[in-house]
Formats: sequence, structure tokens, C-alpha cells
Amino acid sequence: MRILVTGGAGYVGSHTVVALVEAGHDVVVVDDLSNGNPAAVSRAETLTGRHVPLHVVDVADIDALERIFDTERVEAVVHLAGRRPTGSRGQGPLDFYETNLGATFTLLRCMVWYGVDRLVAASSAAVYGSAPTVPSSEDLPTTSTDSAFGRTASMTEQVLADVARSQRGLRVGVLRCFTAGGAHPSGAIGEDAPRGGGLLTQLGQVVLGVRDQLDVHGDGHPTPDGSPMRDIVHVDDLAAAFVAAVDAVGEVDRPYSVWNAGSGRPTSVLEVVRTFEAVTGRRVAYRTAAVPAGTASVSYADPSLAEEELGWRPVRTVADVCADHWRWQMRNPSGYPGLVGGERPWRGGVGHRLRLVSSGTPWGA
Repeated sequence: MRILVTGGAGYVGSHTVVALVEAGHDVVVVDDLSNGNPAAVSRAETLTGRHVPLHVVDVADIDALERIFDTERVEAVVHLAGRRPTGSRGQGPLDFYETNLGATFTLLRCMVWYGVDRLVAASSAAVYGSAPTVPSSEDLPTTSTDSAFGRTASMTEQVLADVARSQRGLRVGVLRCFTAGGAHPSGAIGEDAPRGGGLLTQLGQVVLGVRDQLDVHGDGHPTPDGSPMRDIVHVDDLAAAFVAAVDAVGEVDRPYSVWNAGSGRPTSVLEVVRTFEAVTGRRVAYRTAAVPAGTASVSYADPSLAEEELGWRPVRTVADVCADHWRWQMRNPSGYPGLVGGERPWRGGVGHRLRLVSSGTPWGA
């Protein structure tokens, strides 16, 4: 199939692009590069040996997106474009509502107009709220989520469900993603966040001397060591879930499906710290920080439905997550190079010029 991947130049997106191409699909990427990097697509091409067209446009720009549907002969869509919490100053509810809902509206209109009948979209464990029932299963209510981001994720799911059920022939699958970590084992692609990022990136920054210490949100949580516990899933396992969902969504006998994409194993922040220290052989300094409102003490998935219906289950461990992330961060301590017309060779591989088709938080939150 020829699959359009929105947000394909981002962290999860670039790994999903590689997984889709390796599964035999043709892939086209749309990304406005607000959170992605063209070098990620360039490196995905190097890893797979296949050209991946990159359209640098905003998914919410309906005229630009319509031109892409008009020329690329899209057969299915994997929707990963959206704004997520990063801890950046100035990030507020309007950013989440305008970006996440607007992009979904535009994408669905173009799919309906052009007869594209298969969509897999990323959602978030945030729909379960800050005090989720654990393990969280897909049949739990999501209307009580208490963050702006979680509400936009829940609203987006509702939009997708309503449109799928009203549009004959359309099949939509949603993956509720838990905490992604790690990187491609080559060290070529990973989380591009030299000044921030998630837990693994912040741990690497401490080891590399970029950050003085890691902030852990609280030590009084009702967990074995007092630190928050999260469901950490390797980004390559997460990418494999999107591949499995693309195949399955056209086969299930219902217009709308939801699956958890998590490991089903809660791991505390301090457990991750100790594992990262063992992998790197370096000590990680950390301190206890204030617990932001809306911080869940424990969050992890019940992934049994994904295993039953998609044939998917994560195969990599938290140690694999730490080792693969550290390999990426050692080789790319400042993230991807900030070039638009090409990129420098990455250590351990051969770089090449990027072909542009068109132009157009502290841990525990």
C-alpha cells in the first residue's frame, strides 16, 4: 500500500516510516517540521534504501493537503501529527485544541473526498486521566481526563469514531500510546530533543554533562520506591504496532477500533535511572522535584486486546530501551543537524542530500 504518514519526521513517526517501508509499503511523509526534522526522513531513506517523499506542509492546511492527495495516490493514512506536552513555556490549551483537532478535521475531509478508507491514528494514555484504573483497558471511560492535552486526545477519538461510523466503508483504528523510549538500534534515528525531551533524553543529558541533574516528580507516590511508575514501550515496538494496525484495520468487521499500545509492565522512574546507570556505567545525579498537578502515580496498559486482534506485543525490555537510546544520544549529542537543504553524514552511516518535495518536561508529568 501507499501510506501517508503525518508527523513522519518526528520521533515515533520516523521509526514508523522505517517499519512500514521494511514491511513492504510505499511511504509518503507530511510534516511541518515544528516537532520533526528532515534529517530523520533522510536517515530513514538510508536505513531502508528506499526514497521517502517529504512534503513540508501543515496537515491543517486543507489546500496544501488536498494537493498531496491529488498527486500521491494515497491508499491509507497513519496519523501521528499533533502537539504533545513538552514542558515548554507558552504551551497552552489553545495549542492543543487548534493543532490536534484542526489537523484531524482536515485530514478526514481529504480522506473522504479522495476515497481513502483506511486510517490508523495515534492517541495517548492521557485519555485515562491522572488517577487511572490500572491496568488501563480500552473499555474504561475517557471523559474524566483532567488535562487539556488529554481532553483533546479524547475529543479527537470521538471525532474519529463519529466519522468512521457515518462514512460507509471507512475503517479507523486508534492506538493509545503509552511512554515511548529508546531508538533505532543503528543509532541513526531517535528523539531529537537536545534541550529537553523525555526521561531517557534527560538521563543522557545528565551523563553527557548538558544537564546538572534529573528532576524526579516526587518521592511519596504509592509505589515501591516512591517515584512515579510508567508503562515504557520501545519506540520500535510502538512502530511495529502501527504496522500491525494498518494491516488489521481493513480486516476487522467494525468501522472503529481502539487498542492500547503499551508493554503492560509498570516501571518506576528510579528503576529506569538504575537501569540507565548499569547500561552506561555512569552515575546519574537526580533530585526530587515538586509534583505538578495532574501527575499520575501509576499508569500502565492492559495490552491484551492488541495481542489478540493485532498479533502484537512488545518484545524489547527497559534495558533495551536504555541501551538503544544511549547509543543514539552518544552519536547525536546535539540531536539532528539543523540543515534544511541537506545533512551531514551521521556517525556509523552514510548521509545524503534531503529531497524536499514541496515547501509550504521534567519527568513524571
